Parts: sequence; structure tokens; C-alpha cells
Amino acid sequence: MQEQTRQKGAVSLFVVIFAALLITVVTVSFIRIMIQNQQQATAVDLSQSAYDSAQVGVEDAKRALVKYQNICNSGGDCAKAKADIDSSTCNAAVETLSDVKPQSPGGEIEVQTSGSKSNTLDQAYTCVTIKTQTDDYVGRLNEDTSQTIPLVGVGDFDQVKIEWFSAKDLQGSTSVGGLGSSSELPLYSRDSWSKRPSLMRAQLIEYKTSGFMLSDLDGGGSGGATSNALFLYPSLNLGTSSFSSNTRVKPTDPSYNTPVPTQCKDDLSDGGYACSDTLNLVTKVDAGHKAYLVLKPFYKSTDFRVTLIDSSKAETPIKFDNVQPAVDSTGRANDLFRRVQARVMGPPSLQPEMIIKGNLCKNFAVTDTTRIDLSPACTP
Repeated sequence: MQEQTRQKGAVSLFVVIFAALLITVVTVSFIRIMIQNQQQATAVDLSQSAYDSAQVGVEDAKRALVKYQNICNSGGDCAKAKADIDSSTCNAAVETLSDVKPQSPGGEIEVQTSGSKSNTLDQAYTCVTIKTQTDDYVGRLNEDTSQTIPLVGVGDFDQVKIEWFSAKDLQGSTSVGGLGSSSELPLYSRDSWSKRPSLMRAQLIEYKTSGFMLSDLDGGGSGGATSNALFLYPSLNLGTSSFSSNTRVKPTDPSYNTPVPTQCKDDLSDGGYACSDTLNLVTKVDAGHKAYLVLKPFYKSTDFRVTLIDSSKAETPIKFDNVQPAVDSTGRANDLFRRVQARVMGPPSLQPEMIIKGNLCKNFAVTDTTRIDLSPACTP
């Protein structure tokens, strides 16, 4: 009887030991999961804080660009300001041309919160550089909304390459639909446009630097200025469009506003843009001279990219000069870093724009006087 009692005690002891081990394993696993979740949440918070720090660097770079433009426009030492802006040394531009100062020369710049002097989150941006010369101009256009792009190159150019409609515009798909041959250019209703890329309107405006009158734009270049437009229709036709065609200069010509078939691809699984067209300009644009390209998509919103080309050396694009500067900013929060590359707008350009849906009756004039007589009133 005593031996049986000892056996029952041993079984109870083993049950207690195994139960304790099981509870310990469950507890340790639960604590491990909690620690992992806490570490992940901390990493996410630090990542967002580092990203915010990098964005602060971008904003300070914008202030430096504004200061640079003010110096050049006011007759200051523009060459020195440009050298500061284009410096490859981290934070050189924001140190010299903005109000922020690092703790030590060439060091990181702390991010203060809510105007206070404290930095409880240990945030800073470590390196900000600016490039005023960029290989292209990129952006996004909403449907039926136009954007004016200054065409200013570091060298001469006589072609403009336009690319538009990326996989992002297909909202999860990579297949482009509805592309036909060059002989099929129907203008469907918006609901029937399907997965076709946007129909893109491209308008070129060139003008003389002196002696220019707005009426010169109606002369097809006879007064030293041109204003021509093409409607680029997405299709499977390979070709190069031209602004110099006489049939597309004057609105009185029957073929004016006739869509031009543009080469597009029907699959975006390899990235890039669906449609691409290289436009021949009426005349070559000299380095430093300004022309304008106005883009407006129909049927769909779209991403786009514009490149300047000299046809005599087409393998090397002509860089834009201070049109859409590129800012490279690295932010830090504690020991975690985030890098942001952003494009910002250069000097503002003169562009009156009216988006009209329905009837319009308005007198419009451009003048350098304080008052102008616009009578009689127009009648819708």
C-alpha cells in the first residue's frame, strides 16, 4: 500500500512539473510577442519621425531656393548663390541661404517641435543637397486640367519627348486596352474610353525675348512667335509628331485639332509609360531661352515625363535648367534614417489659365496700365 501511495505522488509531481513548463512556455511566448510588437511599433514611429525629418529638410531646401531667386532677381551675387545651391556638400545650401544653422559646420541640423528649443524625439536631417539641373520634368495631371512647363535647357534643343500614363494610372492592372491602328481614332464617351491611356493635348508657345506682341501668336511664327497645338491620340502607330506642319499652325485650316496617332504599348508589366511621342519644334530653342509646353489630358488623369532633346545628339538628353530642382534629403530619428528625393517647382512662370465648363462671357486683357476700358460688355 505504501508503494502505491509513492507512485501516485510521483504522477502528481510530474503533472505539476509539466503544467508549470507549459505555463512558462506560454508566458514566455506571450511576452516575446508583446516585445516584438512593441519593437515593431517603435520602429514604425521612428521611421515616420525620420521621414518627417527628411521632409523638413525638403522645406528648408525650398526656402534656400527662394532666397537664391531673390538674390539673382535683386542684382545680388547670383554666381555665389548658385554655387551654394549646387554644392555637393551636405546642408551647404540650407546653411548659407536659409535661417537654419547646424550645431557644427557641415553637421546635421536638429528638428525642433512646435517652435520650442527642445528636441525630445531626437530628430534631425543629416544631409540635404539640391540639383537645379535635371534630366527630365515629371509630374501628374488630373483629367481636364492643364499644366504649363517652362522649357529652359542648359543647351540648345529642337525636340521634346512626352511620355505619359503609367501602371499607377491603371489602378492595380498592367494591361492597357482599347489601342487601335492609326486609321482608327474615334472619340468615345468618357464611360466607353475603358483602359485607354489619356488623350493628351500638347501646346507649344515660343516667343522673342524683345519686341514681342500677343498678336504675334496668331501669325504662325511670322512675328517671331508661335503657338501650336497637337492632340496626341493613343494608338499602335509608330511615328514622330511635328509642330512645324503648316496644317497645324492656323485654327482656320480644316485639319486643325485633328488627332495625331501616338505610339503606345499595351503592357506595363516592365514599368515605364504606356505612350511616348517625340515632337519636332518649329525652331530650335537656344540654351537659356524660354519656351512653354502646355499639357492637358482628356478622359483620364495621368503621370507624365518630359525630356528635352537635341536631334544632332539624341542619345544624351538636354538637362532642364532650374525648372524643377531635385532635392535629396536624409532624415534621422534616434538611430533610424530615411531618405527622400523630391522635385520642387522652380521660379514661377506667367500663365493665366481658365478652365471652363458650360458657357462663359468675360472680357480678358493683358496690360501694363492700371486701368483699361473693356466696353462694350460681352453677350453670352
